[in-house]
Amino acid sequence: METYQEFINRKNAEFQNTAPKPFKDIGGKGSHGFKREAWTFMVQHNLKEKVFIIERLRRIEINGKTVHSDIKIGDIEYRFGYYIIGQIGRAKNKWV
Repeated sequence: METYQEFINRKNAEFQNTAPKPFKDIGGKGSHGFKREAWTFMVQHNLKEKVFIIERLRRIEINGKTVHSDIKIGDIEYRFGYYIIGQIGRAKNKWV
């Protein structure tokens, strides 16, 4: 099973890819392209099987129709999340 440090190293290498990261617009009729500019990983202090992430994303493209009209190219957004080691089914012993 991959340790948290191996996982963080793998994700850091993966995040070096500068290709735009696509996200669907909340209305479902458009999409946004973001460039990941920075990210931070943090292991939960009492559970080494949980890794938090904070990402800074810069909007570099807008495609189709979007719900919000005040967004623009160059906007910065932050995304917060976490990864855990799965415990059941196909995710068992894998970072998800």
